[in-house]
Order: sequence, then C-alpha cells, then structure tokens
Amino acid sequence: MTQPRNTPGVPAALSGAVDLSGLKQRAEASKQQAGPSASSGEAAPQPAGAGGGSGATGGAVIDVTESSFQAEIVERSMNTLVVVDLWADWCGPCKQLSPVLEKLAGEANGAWVLAKVDVEANPRISQLFGVQSIPTIVAIAGGQPVDAFSGALPEPEIKQWLNKLLDALRDKLPGIRAAEEGAAAEPVEEPEDERFTEAEDAFARGDLAAAEAAYQRILDTEPANEQAKAALNQVRFAARAAESDSSAIAKADADPSDLDVQLAAADQEVAQQQVEAAFARLIDAIRRTAGPDRDRVREHLVGLFELFDPADERVVKARRDLAGALF
Repeated sequence: MTQPRNTPGVPAALSGAVDLSGLKQRAEASKQQAGPSASSGEAAPQPAGAGGGSGATGGAVIDVTESSFQAEIVERSMNTLVVVDLWADWCGPCKQLSPVLEKLAGEANGAWVLAKVDVEANPRISQLFGVQSIPTIVAIAGGQPVDAFSGALPEPEIKQWLNKLLDALRDKLPGIRAAEEGAAAEPVEEPEDERFTEAEDAFARGDLAAAEAAYQRILDTEPANEQAKAALNQVRFAARAAESDSSAIAKADADPSDLDVQLAAADQEVAQQQVEAAFARLIDAIRRTAGPDRDRVREHLVGLFELFDPADERVVKARRDLAGALF
C-alpha cells in the first residue's frame, strides 16, 4: 500500500514476527487470571489528556489495556479494521494527532475503530509492537498488523491512508461493508466444530480419556492445529493431576531429594492455583540436580509453562529464573 509521507510502512519489528492471534482458551484463561474486569472486556481507566476517548465518538474510540488487548484489538479486528494509537501523556505530537484520529473515527460510522493504548501504562503492548517512537499508528486486520506510520501527519494524509486501507479490506472484513451500508455490523461467528464439541463434552463430564482421544484425532489429521495442541496439554495435565497423591505437597516439603514427589507436588500446586509456588519448587529442584535428573525436572517445568499464556507474568518470571538456574 502507498504510505503517508515520511512513513516506513509496517515497521520491521511487526513484519511477520508479530503474531497477535492467540488461542481462544488461552485468552479466556488470561482474562480469568486478571480478574472480573478483564474477563468482561472492560478497560482500566486511562489518564485524562491526549489518550482519553471522546464521549461524542461513542464506541468508535476505545481505551485498551494489556488485559483487554485480546478482545478489543485482536478479536475485534476479525470483523473490522482496528487502528491502534500508541501514545503517552507527555508526548506533544500525540496531543496533536489523537484529536484528529478521534474525530475521523467518530465520522466513520463504525467502518473502523480507534484503539488507544497508553504506552506508559501498558509497556508490554509497546514492546509487542516494537515501538521506537510515539505517536505510532498501527492498522490491524484479521488479527495481524497490515500497515503503520509514525508521527503527527496532517488530517488529509491520514484520510487518504484510511481510505486506501478500507478499500483494500472491504471484501475481507464484513464490519466495513456493513457499516458503509448503514447496518449494524454483526460479529462473525465461527461455525461449530463437532470434533471440538465432542472433546469438550467429554472433558465436561469428566471422561478425560475420551477427551484426550478426541483431541488426538484432530491432531492426527491436522498436526498444526494449535487449539487442539493446547487443549490436549490441558487434558493430559488434568489427568496427571487427578492421579497424583493428594499428600504430595506435604511429602515433597518433607523430602526435597525425592524428585518423583517434587514433580507430583508441582502438579498439585498448579491444580490448586498455586502456580508461582509450583514453578519455584521445580526451579529449586533444578538448582539441586544435574545430568538426567535436571533434564527431567526442566522438561516437566517447561510442560507446565505450556498450560499458560506465554505472556503470563508468572511464566515470564519463571523462565528468567530457570535461565539463571541453568546457567
């Protein structure tokens, strides 16, 4: 696409290396960990000033936080164009650009949505996009960055940029055409996959063996199905935790040298939502061991990491601690 004046297009950090799409169950798990406000999709209040969405624009301008990123940007971009405004309260050019973007969003009748991100309050989003200066504006469609520019451009150039994006994406994002036709854009519902329904029903009734077999059948035909991979990991962990000794934690605390009981105790702690304690237990065991024993504990710990969103702060910290224990 033709870019606005003096803009590099999609930054190198965004090109191919940024995968904004997340597994549905990981997004839900992240929301549950973050608390009720995140699971409901409500964004935390933002500072007044350049980043505050104007009430006059209604739902055309939304404030986005790390906890609402998946729902408000990734999932929303499956239906319509989302323009992400990365700003900060101290940024002078941001205060010039943000009102222009808010005005244009309000005039678009829902053809696109402006998602405002305060980079000071949400540094992980800034890191995800590889932002080197602000304001930076990133267009998201279908869960991926499709175009970007930096700096406070004049309104006519921004309009030209937006119009070219809308023209290119009109046939790909149903929300754009619906808005232009004056109809309320309906969310796109994915057709129900009977294979996943079978697996989920088995899991719900406690038949973990049947659930595991159902997910494995999906992977036999679709080895790259990430949703099935993640779900299979969850089911296998649930089965392992259910079979473990309920007194494993007490036994592990009494005998740190017994690796079998240390692994079982870590599973019990994760099952009881004592995630940080489980990670710390296994990292301590890695520090005390060497050779095959150390490899065994490390592999078990990495397997537990896979049960969570890679961006989960507990996983990020534990990975750093693991690196320190190994090296």
